[in-house]
Amino acid sequence: MASRGAPSSPPPEAGRDLLSPEQRLDWLRLIRTENVGPRTFRVLINQYGGAAAALEALPTLARRGGRLVPPQVPSRADAEAEMAGLARMGGRLVALGEADYPAALRALDDAPPLIAVRGRAELLRRPKVAMVGARNASAAGRSFAARLARDLGADGWVVVSGLARGIDAAAHEASLETGTVGVFAGGLTRPYPPENLKLIETIAERGVLVSEMPLGWEPRARDFPRRNRLVSGLSLGVVVVEAAERSGSLITARLAGEQGREVFAVPGSPLDPRAGGTNRLLKQGATLVTEAGDVTSVLAPMIGREPDGSGALAAPDALSPPPAPGDDVRGRVLELLSPVPTPVDDLIRLSGASAAEVQIILLELELAGRLDRPGTGRVALR
Repeated sequence: MASRGAPSSPPPEAGRDLLSPEQRLDWLRLIRTENVGPRTFRVLINQYGGAAAALEALPTLARRGGRLVPPQVPSRADAEAEMAGLARMGGRLVALGEADYPAALRALDDAPPLIAVRGRAELLRRPKVAMVGARNASAAGRSFAARLARDLGADGWVVVSGLARGIDAAAHEASLETGTVGVFAGGLTRPYPPENLKLIETIAERGVLVSEMPLGWEPRARDFPRRNRLVSGLSLGVVVVEAAERSGSLITARLAGEQGREVFAVPGSPLDPRAGGTNRLLKQGATLVTEAGDVTSVLAPMIGREPDGSGALAAPDALSPPPAPGDDVRGRVLELLSPVPTPVDDLIRLSGASAAEVQIILLELELAGRLDRPGTGRVALR
């Protein structure tokens, strides 16, 4: 088959691991701490210069935010046990900024600071496209997904999907020879769904498995949208093959749009409910796909031009702990907050506080369990 602008793999990045073994343990303990998500992790590292200093500051920050009991922090032994368990199954942790950390994923403002990787990690450096769709896919949908995945793989693309039944499984199986990435909703020792266990083990041998969750984490309903953001975030574009009007695949498509990824959709019969979502995506401006060339012609020019990350992490131990804001500043910021998502820039402007002071106050509230970050640059009281 003739190649349609087959991408070449980017050269490996030079240099050693970003973190020392001690720093990697501290990063793992911090991201596994109660009320610390990827955005909060980034702010903590940039405010305190390293995970060790941030861990030391957590009890004081949470107390100032109104919490009487400090957040639960995994012990060093817990972190060592997770890393040892991952190593026993042939996996390892890759940190944000390290050579095997995917460039496209690094650009997200909620990029996980650590990802657990099992399998051929070098696939994460190659250009990737996601394929998602219905779990109860039709025979025609599965057949087309497989053909599309094979053709994309033959053109040099690694196929990313979420290991679900139906379209996901068809895409993974068809791209085993050329490169596939399976993204877990739970930990790597909690494969889901159980009927895809054989496929998952095959991907571990011939492709690569990725998770941001603790090793033994049992996936819950709210973990699947988190997984979906990784499926789209790893990729330059997302192809939706079959999706009903309320399909989880449409969540992936929405997240892809918010992340600046290209969205593609395969048209279907108006009489088939499984095509309702994909046909709506086409009405909303998604690129129509009937062959691999429809995808590669859009994505090939983007290779090597992945956006930079939304903010670099501070060098470990590079900063002094920031001073605590005064009660008057804290009061002005609290007065402006509400359950309605508010841009952080508005809090800075209207409160008259510095950006650093506002960030510290938001950290205090988040670690106390009183604040949500519903989107880029916005915060809301719980």
